[in-house]
Amino acid sequence: MSGTAPRDTLTPIGNTDGRTVYYDEDRGTYHTWCDDRAYEPVSTALLMTVSSVLGVEPDDLEALSECIDPDALNALFVHWRGDEPRIGDGSVSFTFSECAVTVYADGEVVIDPSRQRPRPADD
Repeated sequence: MSGTAPRDTLTPIGNTDGRTVYYDEDRGTYHTWCDDRAYEPVSTALLMTVSSVLGVEPDDLEALSECIDPDALNALFVHWRGDEPRIGDGSVSFTFSECAVTVYADGEVVIDPSRQRPRPADD
């Protein structure tokens, strides 16, 4: 597991693809962390976790590329593989399969199935 350990307020609710998914009852959000001991693109961790949270097969989700460029997302967070150390913090937030998703620099992925991020208005 990369970065910070799960907080005491998070309850483990199951595993998906070898990754523990936690639930925050106060916020109604689901949390997982990308594993820095093995290669796994953040896009894969995200897809598998959202699939588990929504109780659907990954193929039944909308295409991740409709929301964000998976290659760009993976490139931003490649440090989880241990190839390059990364200093600092930050996050990327977007809506995927009707869930608000935030990916943090420490490897945490937060999924909020009850709240969509507002989409920008077309000009």
